[in-house]
Amino acid sequence: MPQSPLTRAVAVLAAGVLAAGGLAGCGAGSSTGKTTVTFMETMSSGTLKSSMEYLTKQFEKQHKDIDVQLVVEPDYPTLRNKETAALAAGKPPTIGQAYSDWAATYAKSQVLVPLDGYAGKADVAALYPGVRSDLYLPSDHKLYMWPFNKSVVIQYYNQKMLSGKGKSAPKTWDEFAATAKAVSGHGTVGVSIDPGTSAGPAGGEAWFEILAAAYGTPVFASDGKPRFTSPAAVQAMTYLADLKKAGALSLGKNYPGQVALGAGKGGFDISSVASYFYNQQAVGGKFPMGTAPLPSGPAGAANQLAGTNIVMFAKASDQEKKAAWTFMKYLSSPDAQAYWASHSGYLPVTPAALPKMADFIAKNPYQKFGADALKTAKADPPYPWVTKAQGELAVAMQSALTGKQTPAAALADAQKQAAAEAKSGE
Repeated sequence: MPQSPLTRAVAVLAAGVLAAGGLAGCGAGSSTGKTTVTFMETMSSGTLKSSMEYLTKQFEKQHKDIDVQLVVEPDYPTLRNKETAALAAGKPPTIGQAYSDWAATYAKSQVLVPLDGYAGKADVAALYPGVRSDLYLPSDHKLYMWPFNKSVVIQYYNQKMLSGKGKSAPKTWDEFAATAKAVSGHGTVGVSIDPGTSAGPAGGEAWFEILAAAYGTPVFASDGKPRFTSPAAVQAMTYLADLKKAGALSLGKNYPGQVALGAGKGGFDISSVASYFYNQQAVGGKFPMGTAPLPSGPAGAANQLAGTNIVMFAKASDQEKKAAWTFMKYLSSPDAQAYWASHSGYLPVTPAALPKMADFIAKNPYQKFGADALKTAKADPPYPWVTKAQGELAVAMQSALTGKQTPAAALADAQKQAAAEAKSGE
């Protein structure tokens, strides 16, 4: 099987350390006599940075024998490159943020610590079901990840625009289409999306995946194999193409739904809960912005779980691993999650946090129904070809929605490409 540069780099490291007789510790102490935990993460600006720093300081006050050093990277591509380089150099952080497909690559190279020996059944049971399901790798069904920043997709809407048409937040996708068409025209469009490109899918592609699941068949099977030509996928693409043809959907770049909503030229924005503060800023009080759960389809409610987890690298000493787990468990605690969700825009990973943020939820109801979606939301399966396959879906969306191909033909081409990528990645 061909290996990616990341896999090769980590594999070289794993082979070297195993040949040397195991993964040696990095030095558990510091000049202060404390155990140092290094956490490579991307909470680099705004309330994300200040919230992460606050929680870290609170943890250190409670655990005076542990020093947590935040190694902050500006974005996820940089984070992955830095983690890979650190692994290849034999100097990884103690813990780091990681998407599940990164974790799968790391675990395959034996540079991660399974967390089964640290997390008890009660620790795992305290998490939302959708969050729990994203922590295990299908290769050996071990617990390799612990939850960190999690989000789902919701609908944002212009309350004034909808009430002017006698409409409220739609509860089904059929109602959504009717409402989007009703508010469109005279310079206004129901919803604007960015599908992304072959180089990187965007929010519009995520919406398509959610629609396909709501029509009965997720576009990826549990083993990561693409199912782009299923009747549900064709129906989902046809749904979007019909909206485009009716003038109720437009294509754009760089968060076009948020831009149109904020300018009073869009009825809806279908995007992550993490967009809440940005959408609120874009609207700027010009009109009341509503939020609501995603509508349901014939197969019921569907949503996509997004965000990263935390992984523990095997190079750390036993003392560092124990201290790192103490910090990871603290971050998922009800008190820490209540603070994190109230200040970062992400969702609490445990329902026990909700009573502790009642005042915030009263003013920001999206947190409650967003968290409720964590009961059933599904993450994409952790296989390295999935992101490339999503890029093929983004291309198919551009083709089908601009009328270059029929929905079925565009999806057939994407299926052919994605199936080849999946086969080469096995």
